[in-house]
Amino acid sequence: MTTEHTDPLARARSFYAEKLGLEPVDERPGGLLYRCGGVDFAVFRSTGVSPGTFTQMAFEVDDLDSVVTELRRRGVVFEDVNAPGFHTRDGIAEIEGNYPSKGARGERAAWFRDSEGNLMGIGEPTR
Repeated sequence: MTTEHTDPLARARSFYAEKLGLEPVDERPGGLLYRCGGVDFAVFRSTGVSPGTFTQMAFEVDDLDSVVTELRRRGVVFEDVNAPGFHTRDGIAEIEGNYPSKGARGERAAWFRDSEGNLMGIGEPTR
């Protein structure tokens, strides 16, 4: 069940909890601190507006198909992306040449927007 909020930070908190299963590890009036996969990231009030034309944050996963399936079950809508060299099919793109420093030949990736229009990515290195 999604709750409507007029405050962007409250909307973001609900999105991250309901859709991504994340709860803040610390919070202040102007922002929320999250920990995911051993990495901290902050969601905060901003006077600017993200254009949403590029990936603001991405998560690496071990099984992209199961993560996409679970996020869709939670109501996440995946973006259709058509860029030079790749395009999504059923929400997932096969990208050759990414992650060369990890010994991978490429990655499989998908993108969605958070409650504030930020473009988020998830990717699985392909070996």
